[in-house]
Amino acid sequence: MKEQIIRAEYSDIMQKSFIDYAMSVIIARALPDVRDGLKPVQRRTLYDMYELGIRYDRPYRKCARIVGDTMGKYHPHGDSSIYEALVVMAQDFKKGMALVDGHGNFGSIEGDGAAAMRYTEARLQKVTQEAFLADLDKDVVDFGPNFDETEKEPLVLPVRIPNLLVNGSDGIAVGMVTSIPSHNLGEVIDGVKAMIKNNKLTTEELMKYIKGPDFPTGGIVVNQDDLAEIYRTGQGKIRIRGRVEVEQVKGGKERLVITEIPYTMLGVNIGKFLNDVAGLVETKKTTDIVDISNQSSKEGIRIVLELRKGADTEQLKNLLYKKTRLEDTFGVNMLAVANGRPETMGLRQILEHHIDFQFEIATRKYRNLLDKEEHKKEVQEGLIRACDVIDLIIEILRGSKSRDQVKECLVNGVTDGIRFKSERSRKQAAKLKFTEVQANAILDMRLYKLIGLEIEVLMKEHEATLANITQYQDILNNYDSMAKVIIRELDSYKKEFGRPRRTALENAEEIVLEEKKMEELPVVFLMDRFGYVRTIEEPVYEKNKAAADSENRFVLHCLNTDSVCVFTDNGKMHLLKVQDVPHGKFRDKGTPLDNLCNYNSSEENFVSVYPLNDIRDTVLTFVTKQGMLKRVEGAEFDVAKRTTAATKLQENDQILEIHGASENAHIVLATEGGYFLRFPVSEIPFKKKGAVGVRGMKLADKDLLSNVYWLEGEGCPDVMYHEKKVHINKLRIGSRDSKGTKVRS
Repeated sequence: MKEQIIRAEYSDIMQKSFIDYAMSVIIARALPDVRDGLKPVQRRTLYDMYELGIRYDRPYRKCARIVGDTMGKYHPHGDSSIYEALVVMAQDFKKGMALVDGHGNFGSIEGDGAAAMRYTEARLQKVTQEAFLADLDKDVVDFGPNFDETEKEPLVLPVRIPNLLVNGSDGIAVGMVTSIPSHNLGEVIDGVKAMIKNNKLTTEELMKYIKGPDFPTGGIVVNQDDLAEIYRTGQGKIRIRGRVEVEQVKGGKERLVITEIPYTMLGVNIGKFLNDVAGLVETKKTTDIVDISNQSSKEGIRIVLELRKGADTEQLKNLLYKKTRLEDTFGVNMLAVANGRPETMGLRQILEHHIDFQFEIATRKYRNLLDKEEHKKEVQEGLIRACDVIDLIIEILRGSKSRDQVKECLVNGVTDGIRFKSERSRKQAAKLKFTEVQANAILDMRLYKLIGLEIEVLMKEHEATLANITQYQDILNNYDSMAKVIIRELDSYKKEFGRPRRTALENAEEIVLEEKKMEELPVVFLMDRFGYVRTIEEPVYEKNKAAADSENRFVLHCLNTDSVCVFTDNGKMHLLKVQDVPHGKFRDKGTPLDNLCNYNSSEENFVSVYPLNDIRDTVLTFVTKQGMLKRVEGAEFDVAKRTTAATKLQENDQILEIHGASENAHIVLATEGGYFLRFPVSEIPFKKKGAVGVRGMKLADKDLLSNVYWLEGEGCPDVMYHEKKVHINKLRIGSRDSKGTKVRS
């Protein structure tokens, strides 16, 4: 075959390929179908369990068997995705109504994972078998080929309840996400029934039945008034709070007990909540909590906060709602696949699709049943007629040479080749006009059917068949009759599987937290050369002053309400609240600066540290290794940002020192090459913090500043340069931007 080269625009191929991939992920993986509320992996897993006969009233089977069979027949996307879907369908704390009955370790509400699938077992729940998989043998849904066209699988399950609302759904596709909260089964069924009776109900009218979400973890929805808009558009935000109860304990003390949590707190977020509460205690946001314990079990959530005597429980509740995830937001985006395409739907649209699907299922079911009853009717009528001429039929059977010859006689009255006892019998046989179905039934009939009692049973069965045909025709031809059948089924599901609402609905005001003003106390901030920081009380510092000054690079006297400015060599300033710094004993190691602010010890080194209160009314002088200088008003560093640019640096330059020198002081710049330059600080101009500054000293090629000295008042120590003593205060006073004096080593 001759090779062909097809020329195409690369961008067009990429666009088409990406759209095909995106739609595959959206339709075949990530989003649920509005009709059964299931994603493909869930649908295939449930159908495979049904095919394997793992019913609710039969023994459990290993999950590994279910996963392997599902992957081999229907879902070739890896065992982990199938098992994870199976586990979630068995977790009643994640689903409004569990669809799988799990046996073994299927994880916990606190985020513990399920055991490996070789250890766990599962079977269908009763509701799944009766409301999700019933009537699959009655041609109620379409089947299609599996991935390798060796099996058939249902394209949708004949789910009788609005599972998309009852169990909700969440999933991330390409460029879109679905997040549907779970609802109460009884309420949703009431809403479906109301809409079947009156399909012109508005969203607000439907909400008389479906009042709002009903999360498996309970909690309190506190923005009930927003639900109407959410259900109308299919999008919005639901605010949920955990339920907190106050219990009295001995000694007049009280404790807060959290018995329900927001749905968004499921899993590892429970542990994070406990850490957040501990953080509130450590940072002294509250001093009322003395102990935290998680006493949750299979019976439910129970997180206990032991309180001090006389604690303000209402204020503490507000603090928990405001500062932790005990109040959280659930984002709603009711996106599902409808008519083969993703669509964001409101409550009405979801129920409309569900009701249309129910009528389609019922129509196909009763048409199938009607066909079977009409077939039975035809057979029964043939057998009844046959009983009336049974002697003639026996004569035909005895005089025929083959089954086909008898059948031809019964259907078309052909008597050629058949021996009859009399011509009269031949003439009667020629008048027989049974249908082919009736003829086969007569030929398959056993002799005991000719007993009188059996004939009576046959007549009664025929009457029942005629009654069924009349009933099925009425259901198929009358909307009200079919609606009654659907409503009757829904009522039976509500009665057997319904449960009380778990989530409360109310309108609560926004939490206003009146934080207690921290008592202002003087402390000493210590920072060693490795960047470990801590604060101690002033009397403790005075007692250990010599050791504190020698062991720490920075020792600052400040208030516990103050902030500390940490300047680094790459030109940044990190703002650190003193109250965030661990406060303890003198010999405590402290905490790395990296853990308390945006400082990164692998990329920058601290140069200077100042209390914010001290530099607001001062002037800071910046000196860089390339000899750039500037003075900046300290008020410029009174900012809200945790990290800000303290200065602008030239390429490969670094800050050497930052000092709060007075106007009358002198500065001495010393270079690695042995040049010293002394001049008044007043010669350094004022600049904004975003400026580079001016040149302070003319440097020789490849020379850099190594030290900076400040002459303020009397007595300046001498310095050594290559074992030669340099008298700083005796240096000739020069001017800024000059070369300085060379010191010979």
